[in-house]
Amino acid sequence: MTRTVYVNGEYMPETEATVSIFDRGFLFADGVYEVTSVIGGKLLDFDGHAVRLQRSLDELEMKNPISKEDLLEVHRELVRTNEIEEGLVYLQITRGAADRDFAYPGDDVEPTIVLFTQAKPGLANSPKAKEGMKVISIEDQRWGRRDIKTVQLLYPSMGKMAAKAAGADDAWMVEDGHVTEGTSNNAYIVKGNTIVTRQLSNDILHGITRAAVLRFAKEAQMNVEERAFTLQEAQAADEAFITSASTFVMPVVEIDGQAVGTGAPGSVAARLREIYLDESLKTAI
Repeated sequence: MTRTVYVNGEYMPETEATVSIFDRGFLFADGVYEVTSVIGGKLLDFDGHAVRLQRSLDELEMKNPISKEDLLEVHRELVRTNEIEEGLVYLQITRGAADRDFAYPGDDVEPTIVLFTQAKPGLANSPKAKEGMKVISIEDQRWGRRDIKTVQLLYPSMGKMAAKAAGADDAWMVEDGHVTEGTSNNAYIVKGNTIVTRQLSNDILHGITRAAVLRFAKEAQMNVEERAFTLQEAQAADEAFITSASTFVMPVVEIDGQAVGTGAPGSVAARLREIYLDESLKTAI
């Protein structure tokens, strides 16, 4: 089935969708994005994604071409039209099309906005949640503003390919001996009864799923410590896991070929995944 997509205020078949070759997202990666999960035909954490989108735009001094209310309506219409029960809605806003120049164009240039859906049957019941992920470590060579969710994702893509070549599922990036995050997710370890994850800063993405999971963990009387942790700490941990909008809570059972804990998904990650899905579905829209 040909998907219906949204480009600059219009719904159209994906085969008819075009963006200018002068778009700054294409020429400079001058754009931001968000991905919102859909379960049961409803959007998870939409408000959080909308708030982070505005923050990213503000950090880059970029205009927002759509109101939050209209953005929600576009999400819902694409989910309905494309009959998405489980999947993702991808949103991208760039600074727009202008003659190539490193300086930002004037205010007369309108941003480009694109949305499309991806069907992902079985998203909530992924087999990987029961078997766990294997990760490798790589040096974090990204730019210094990882808190802005930009479309410049080449290094994370390189990390994914390095993991694939090593027979692993993902890569955790390491800077100054400490884990920053995964290629497209936030990273955690569990030691004893304490969940440890890196504190918010410009060094990592301020994950929407991260915020929700930490809130639910505290409500469940779990101990949470926000600080940097080393690769060695991770390998010696009782459990490890990641969070993201598309994986929710996903256990990590191996780091650089070394088993974490028992080498099987642990109880903390499993419980947090269950809580996150249950609670998020209650507020899905």
